[in-house]
Amino acid sequence: MTTPTVTTGQTDTTGQTCSPARPLSGRVAVVTGASSGIGEATARELAAHGAHVALLARRADRLAEHVARIEAAGGTALALPTDVTDPASLAAAAVGIRARLGRVDLVVNNAGLALPDLLDGSAGANWQRMIDVNVTGAFAVVEAFVPDLLAAAAERGHADLVNISSAAARSVLPGFAGYAASKAAFSHLSRNLRAQLSPADVRVTNIEPGAVDTEFRDHIDDPAISAAVKEAIGSIEAIPSGQDVAELIAFAVGRPRHVNLSQISVLPTREA
Repeated sequence: MTTPTVTTGQTDTTGQTCSPARPLSGRVAVVTGASSGIGEATARELAAHGAHVALLARRADRLAEHVARIEAAGGTALALPTDVTDPASLAAAAVGIRARLGRVDLVVNNAGLALPDLLDGSAGANWQRMIDVNVTGAFAVVEAFVPDLLAAAAERGHADLVNISSAAARSVLPGFAGYAASKAAFSHLSRNLRAQLSPADVRVTNIEPGAVDTEFRDHIDDPAISAAVKEAIGSIEAIPSGQDVAELIAFAVGRPRHVNLSQISVLPTREA
């Protein structure tokens, strides 16, 4: 990990020093699900804008590679292998981030899992895995970092919680009912969190991307499930890269403190 540096330049509305080219300078960000796809792209994008970024995911080797690339580009990053379904793992990550980067003021709650409803006896297990990650795990991330967000907002005027849900939250997806239901729950959680946290100047942004051509379906352990996911996704027009979503996240959290982009849908221009 590189030593955090202070970038000089103009002062924003909160009194924080920043550079026009690095509008997130001085901010400490957490990105979950950061080993690939939207999470990896978001970590790189936030670091490029000057944030000090903690990358959380289960795959330690991938996180180390991403941190090395961020540091080679002049950014500051920290890899913390973490399982969002394990409260102790999240608590340890939160302590490690505070010790090495400082208090968190930006959380991108991105870890997620999409599995099909095969209705062959495995649907119940798949349902539980998605609830564990997409709902219970997502809420655990909020619980782990909300104290930091509230303290940061009280000091600097605002903090950000960005939840990455899915367009599936508003769609009918035969074969993926459990996934759609879990994301609908996550989107509604985001709306309620905004009502609860916005009076304390914590901005909550819920982003619902359509299908994104990422790796999330490629590291599913079960070959039958992986094949089913690939077949279903292959019939859908997808956003080509997680970078498109990452750039939107950086834009949203870079708005003036009095502006909250609370609900964003990101869809391909053409849909099958």
